[in-house]
Amino acid sequence: MIIAAGWGVLAGWWTPRGPITTVEALSATGVSLTVGIVGGWLMRSRWAMLATPVIFAAVFEATRVTSTGPLVDGLRLGDGGTFGILAFLLGRGLHAVLALLPMILGAAVGAGLTRRGNNLQNEHGAARAWRGTRRALAVIAAAALLVLTVAIARPASTDPIRTATGAAAPGSVAELIRVPIGGHDQAMMIRGTSTTNPVLLFLAGGPGGTELGAMRRHGQALEQDFVVVTWDQRGTGRSYDGLDPASTLTLQQAVDDTIEVTDYLRERFDQNEIYLLGQSYGTILGVLAAHQRPELYRAYIGVGQMVDPRATDNVFYRDSLAWARRTGQTTLAARLTGSGPPPYTDMLDYESALTNEGQVYPYDHSRNAEGAGGFSENLFVQEYTLLEQLHAFAGFFDVFTVLYPQLQDIDFRDDVTQLAVPVYLVEGRHEAPGRLGPATQWFNLLDAPDKQLITFDTSGHRPLFEQPDRFHHLMSDTVLAQT
Repeated sequence: MIIAAGWGVLAGWWTPRGPITTVEALSATGVSLTVGIVGGWLMRSRWAMLATPVIFAAVFEATRVTSTGPLVDGLRLGDGGTFGILAFLLGRGLHAVLALLPMILGAAVGAGLTRRGNNLQNEHGAARAWRGTRRALAVIAAAALLVLTVAIARPASTDPIRTATGAAAPGSVAELIRVPIGGHDQAMMIRGTSTTNPVLLFLAGGPGGTELGAMRRHGQALEQDFVVVTWDQRGTGRSYDGLDPASTLTLQQAVDDTIEVTDYLRERFDQNEIYLLGQSYGTILGVLAAHQRPELYRAYIGVGQMVDPRATDNVFYRDSLAWARRTGQTTLAARLTGSGPPPYTDMLDYESALTNEGQVYPYDHSRNAEGAGGFSENLFVQEYTLLEQLHAFAGFFDVFTVLYPQLQDIDFRDDVTQLAVPVYLVEGRHEAPGRLGPATQWFNLLDAPDKQLITFDTSGHRPLFEQPDRFHHLMSDTVLAQT
């Protein structure tokens, strides 16, 4: 099985995190199918269906052993919670579908080809029925593989901005592009009814988040007044293939990338200053970029403002533990007491402390456009390929693991008490107290040319998506009008 081992070495070197891009995925499927056929032919036995993928998987894991991250580390199905299961499915399960299943199918075909000349005249009864069943299963598997290949090959796209008659609006922009930023190609979605409108750069949350889907679903009104740029930061969403080397992902590099994206947009759209909009973790990047280079920005808009991640996480931990004990969630309470309060060195430990927000701080979502959609807003939109939809979650795991520990010493109440640009903070009335408290304190301390704190009555952490019409009116009637 030298061929399977050789493919394992090559794949481990070429795609240590598994196939990321469409080309890598289609290549992995095609090569694995070929390796399986050759292996089945050479072994002349259906045992190749087991031996070939096992050898490939073992050599692949050994080759990529130096790669780190929750998707490639040791299995955590038992103690990793939902995050551990997702990490396994995205890191190994996806690769198994793209490489191992085609290899198994190929081995079955290869072994079957060597048996075509055998005398099957004396085959009767159960043996003939079993042979027919195997062939039917092979046909079904081949059809499924073909459907998967077509789905993977579907390119991402974004619809043109159209007039009332359905024609593309003259002077508009609607495109998905990749731009060299910080030494890596990074993706952006740029949409607006007129390229002469002010540019609005949106920084998604996380670290590791992507919001192309949420922005397409709920940000269309903004396109009337702005050129809206939704940037997938390095390692996230459509920029997931820029993750490695993950060791070079730093907070300062992320800020530098933000400034470099800003300069690209200023030059392309011939504007001296642009608007900077951050949500959740994106507000950290936004504040730091505006603090370091205020001359680039007409205003900073922070939605769900983060100020002190460590203090926020400890409030979440305290309230989650109290809620778990109050409601009899003994397993969760045991997890929380076992891990202790944050910060944590293992990203998977954050699941228990941070992912029960909807239950710990419940409120009525029925009046919001997004409701409880959250991160799932980014699934099933044409702006992502199939792999990019799946990697939206993978990017969150990988980027969060590297960047979040670097946020633990941030406290804008001490670090950034002055910004030389107008500041607009947009908070939901139902924002979690661990975020809202520090944000309000920072706002009161902040010295800025102009500052406003606006509260959306029916929103939580994501008011720009939960109440998009009101957010659009705020941006057009207040921010644009005043700046």
